[in-house]
Amino acid sequence: MALGVGVLALPTWAVDVGLAGIIGSKAMLMINGAPPRALSVGQEYQGIRLIAIQGESVQVEVYGNRRTLRVGQNAVGAESSGANARAVLIADGRGHFQINGAINGHSVRFLVDTGASTVSMGASEAQRLGLDLKHAERGISNTANGMVTTYRLRLNSVKVGDITLNNVEASVLPQNMPVVLLGMSFLNRTRMERDGDTMTLTQSY
Repeated sequence: MALGVGVLALPTWAVDVGLAGIIGSKAMLMINGAPPRALSVGQEYQGIRLIAIQGESVQVEVYGNRRTLRVGQNAVGAESSGANARAVLIADGRGHFQINGAINGHSVRFLVDTGASTVSMGASEAQRLGLDLKHAERGISNTANGMVTTYRLRLNSVKVGDITLNNVEASVLPQNMPVVLLGMSFLNRTRMERDGDTMTLTQSY
């Protein structure tokens, strides 16, 4: 068992993740100074995902950015503003780009989909996020399951990596979906660059 403690001052709207120790197959992560929480590889808590344990270090994903921590080290994921804000994504085994982020301050899992015109999600996810569909604009969408009724609305904020965009158009579909599709209503406001298995999004406006 390895133990250590680190303290770091936080800016506004930031997440501080420290590695307090490693016990067997679990990492003891301190999030914003709270008591250590044991996470297994692949487990997520408050937008923080444990990617791997390697000896006395771990790899974590903090707001979509991967960081390596040794015992006693901290990583800070903070909201950035302006055109230089970025998000770095790593392709999974199927070549898909997924990343943790947030909608209206709630943690979600995104899948980059350039074929989707808007940020798109299933009805159960919209309910979890507390989205009000009563005043949403109704439309018809052609899906693999045929023509379905969809709801269009505006999201107050969508956060991916260091990028936070406001007033983002979104669609809610009646069927449940395992992830939220990060469509062109978000991607059109970024510059996308791909280098092998890495995709970098840079905020344009």
